[in-house]
Amino acid sequence: MAFEGLSEKLNNVFKKLKSHGRLTESDVKEAMREVRLALLEADVSYKVVKDFVGKVTEKAVGEEVLTSLTPAQQVIKIVNEELIALMGNDNARLALSSKPPTIIMMCGLQGSGKTTHSAKLAKMLKAEGHRPMLAACDIYRPAAIQQLQVVGEKAGVKVFEMGQIDPVIIAKQAVRYAKDYGHDYVLLDTAGRLHIDTELMEELQNIKAATEPDEIMLVVDAMTGQDAVNVAKAFDDALGIDSVLMSKLDSDTRGGAALSVLAVTGKPIKYVGMGEKLDDFEKFHPSRMASRILGMGDVLTLIERAETVIDHKEAEKLTRKITEEGGFDMNDLLDQLRQIRKMGSLKSIVSMLPGGDKIPDEQLDDNQFNRLEALITSMTPAERAKPSIINPSRKRRIAAGSGNKVEDVNRLLKQYEQMQKMMKKFGGKGGKKSKAMMRQAKRAFAGMDMNHLPGMPKK
Repeated sequence: MAFEGLSEKLNNVFKKLKSHGRLTESDVKEAMREVRLALLEADVSYKVVKDFVGKVTEKAVGEEVLTSLTPAQQVIKIVNEELIALMGNDNARLALSSKPPTIIMMCGLQGSGKTTHSAKLAKMLKAEGHRPMLAACDIYRPAAIQQLQVVGEKAGVKVFEMGQIDPVIIAKQAVRYAKDYGHDYVLLDTAGRLHIDTELMEELQNIKAATEPDEIMLVVDAMTGQDAVNVAKAFDDALGIDSVLMSKLDSDTRGGAALSVLAVTGKPIKYVGMGEKLDDFEKFHPSRMASRILGMGDVLTLIERAETVIDHKEAEKLTRKITEEGGFDMNDLLDQLRQIRKMGSLKSIVSMLPGGDKIPDEQLDDNQFNRLEALITSMTPAERAKPSIINPSRKRRIAAGSGNKVEDVNRLLKQYEQMQKMMKKFGGKGGKKSKAMMRQAKRAFAGMDMNHLPGMPKK
């Protein structure tokens, strides 16, 4: 995951600070030397690191911090604030023209993921209630138009193409088409190169002049580290970009580019790609990213991700079933497991929970979802609807059919019984009872032992 190495090193630094209790100026400066090294190892620009550490040190050695009751916490608070300032604020929004369509010019080098991420952005805009359209302006790369058509179809978004003619004409006609057919966003998927050259920049400048885009968004590959920052600066100097979309942030455990882009170019990161699927795409929130880096989790993004995958009609149906009928069977549990899987890998989900970064990778095996699903699907319809009928012989059959052990079946049934007891309490009404239930649910969640799930490795 992004920032994994940096997060671990910073947490080690803060652990040492907390062990001191009271801090001296030399303690803070020693810690800042370790922070500087951690940032440089994360591939953050040297100048950015120097400025960042200087600002944190200046604030952290103040009398107000060193004489406070919790100086280590004060230092962490300062680091958090400076990280947010380094990456920008949460107010960066995609352009929206007062006279539709809003024209977004997508640019970047070949291999950055520009075409796929154009479709990801279009899909997100569609989910927000807009009518986006993709325009195929890359006429050089083999199968670029076909690729855009494929990802556009998956995103459920119209793709405008005119074959391999002048991309400036394609861009102009795309905007005209969008006006005629009521599309409020046009995403121009322009051509890229393996490197920045005069020919590429001239073409992009011509498209810019012909369409007058409301926003020029550069797609950069996070895995290229500081090269991504250099590319952003070069594009900005030649074209005048407005924002950055950082792809493959999930694949770069250092994440230094994300911490350097704004400081070097003055342009904010607005979106990040966190995987290969079209749904593996997020708005970039500096405050939330800072929380992830410092191991505080990112619950808000987790909630937003859940909202995008949850079938609200099915959720309402399940709520009625629980509250009115008092029932919650294995079919419901299977549905919930499948919806959780849509949210991403178990590691990515747990990493957004406070302290989730401290859970060892070997305990976050996505195959456990497969095991749980195999156990439930190995049951007959009658067993799923009424698990209480599962006797020892049925357990042996379910275990054999799913490739698990009888103990795994027992664990699943025990977990189900505990969940069913809690769900039955949702049938009660009234504010006091609801609040009491919420407290109970929180206690149950806090005490949940991941190692008791079927298929989880033992400590």
